[in-house]
Amino acid sequence: MPKELKNRVICRTSDSINELHSPLYEETYKKSLEKPDVFWNDLAMQLINWDKKWDCVVDNQSQPFTKWYVNGYLNACYNCIDRHIAEGRGDKIALIHDSPLTRTIRKVTYQELHDITARLAGGLKKLGVQKGDRVVIYMPLIPEAVIAMLATVRLGAVHSVVFGGFAANELCTRIEHAEPKVIIAANCGIEPTKIIKYLDILHDALFMSQWKPNKSIIFQRSNILKSELNIRTDISWEAALGEPAECVSVESNDPLYILYTSGTTDKPKGVQRPTGGHLVTLMYTMDVLYGLKPNDVWWAASDLGWVVGHSYICYGPLLFGATSVMYEGKPDRTPDPAQYFRIIEQHKVSAIFSVPTAFRVIRRVDPDIRYGRKFNLSTLRTIFIAGEHCDLETKRWIEKTFKVPVLNHWWQTETGSAIAATCVGLDQSLCPPNFSTGLPFVGYDIRVLHLNGMETKANELGRIVVKLPLPPGNMSTLFKNDDLFEAVYFQKFPGFYDTMDAGFKDENGYVYVTARDDDVINVAGHRISTSSLEDAVLRHPDIADAAVFGVPEITKGQIPLCLYVTRDGVDKPTSKISVELIKTIREIIGPIAAFKLVNRVKGLPRTRSGKTMRKTLADFASNKMVYLPATIEDSSVFNDIRRALQELGYAMTAPDPAPFQKKCD
Repeated sequence: MPKELKNRVICRTSDSINELHSPLYEETYKKSLEKPDVFWNDLAMQLINWDKKWDCVVDNQSQPFTKWYVNGYLNACYNCIDRHIAEGRGDKIALIHDSPLTRTIRKVTYQELHDITARLAGGLKKLGVQKGDRVVIYMPLIPEAVIAMLATVRLGAVHSVVFGGFAANELCTRIEHAEPKVIIAANCGIEPTKIIKYLDILHDALFMSQWKPNKSIIFQRSNILKSELNIRTDISWEAALGEPAECVSVESNDPLYILYTSGTTDKPKGVQRPTGGHLVTLMYTMDVLYGLKPNDVWWAASDLGWVVGHSYICYGPLLFGATSVMYEGKPDRTPDPAQYFRIIEQHKVSAIFSVPTAFRVIRRVDPDIRYGRKFNLSTLRTIFIAGEHCDLETKRWIEKTFKVPVLNHWWQTETGSAIAATCVGLDQSLCPPNFSTGLPFVGYDIRVLHLNGMETKANELGRIVVKLPLPPGNMSTLFKNDDLFEAVYFQKFPGFYDTMDAGFKDENGYVYVTARDDDVINVAGHRISTSSLEDAVLRHPDIADAAVFGVPEITKGQIPLCLYVTRDGVDKPTSKISVELIKTIREIIGPIAAFKLVNRVKGLPRTRSGKTMRKTLADFASNKMVYLPATIEDSSVFNDIRRALQELGYAMTAPDPAPFQKKCD
């Protein structure tokens, strides 16, 4: 690792302001806002292969339905695979599939990726898939899932990847809404303690669904499970492979994919991503934001069912021509907490993108790194985190353990890439202020507003919004629902995109995302972020994880309640830890927080992408009926959570949480 990176790891907020700000960033950011047509025109010409150049860079006449690179034509699959082969890089490793769950490591070159993708595209074409058709993909984190995505867009069709943990009801809802011509699925997935029979789930979903695809292509993971196909509806992966198909050119604003956001609404929110602008932005971020070099190995520790997987397991690294690691395992149980360290050494990983929870898990079970310390981490330059709040203690532990800068950044499913970040390729300080998500990324004019639409002062909490037009790569609409698109994201603050996140900007322009706006609690008229309270709780040496949420209180309206998980081996009485936590909050936040409700639990409810379900906890504590999304990691934690809440006088009559059911029942 370069010496300057190691030296910077130890820096803190004592950095001078000159060191925090980069002239290169300032110049680039200013140009992206003042001359967006020139800025994005030049990047598109440099970074992406086009079949036909656009007529105009940006058409903002029907805001918020902004279009980029109008009447420009290109193909995503060509840019991810074919052009690298044309430039003589076919032998380079494109994908490394590392699966301790199956005890296999598989490497796929760009040439191999091209050959199988072209043949699968040929098979899809034979099954009737054409430009604009939808293909639903229901697969675990295996190379065939990436191949399915690329084969779909090779034909100019639109994929909708459904996370493999979703049950039949959730899958059915997405099938009915997307109306796919073909479904591509694996027969099974695997978890540390069980095999998930994807094919059975798919058959159940199709039985419920009013929409029937032409066929389902099934990839058999025969080293795990051999499944019986339905000869009327299913076709094996091998039988589906056809004559290689050529790339089909699409207009820049044609959809690349549809990705459904999780939640418990009866109205499916299918984020529709435009092709041209998204490819330009992703290619740009690999260099400018993440600082990747041509021969680097990149690892996004996520799943293809989430937006991170779309952007930074599949499209981003393949556009850049890098090697992308696909890790099918857990941070700690497959088989031990050394896996992150092993992967870095074995595959010579240069940069990681993960969620803070993954590192909290490693720290909880192996705080002294007895398992991981034997591995050589010299190839690693940076760790990027996003998706949830990262407390200071966890960040410092990651820095101390991996000895590289840990850079927080902020983005959403809707944006597809970062809104605020520390850009390695723009000479920004690798030690931004604590808790910051960085400076606004190029093209994003970020404001913080009061609910009345007036801008807040520096360091004043408010709603984070982005002035229109949004830069390329953002969602173009919600699939089949332009009205909902406008109502959800643009109605509350006209002229702005509403991120629905709360936070503030400091006097130097750094962005701090404190919580989703509904995670800000109102204590006697004072707005307090749950993340600030959680951060203080996590400073306690015995605490491994915590969730703070608001509960009703007759005098103050709301007060915070904290549930926490201790580190392994802690035998200190709960009452003593709780008293210490209350004292800590009083010292750090002050009595204004009214922090007095604290209890220990065995585990917290999180989604499989690592996000804490605070609203669900708040509703459960308030005796409301709660419905659990299919993305919940472990619903059994509510048994102990009920006990802990009732000891504090809450959830006394709360119904048992139930799986959310949609119309496919």
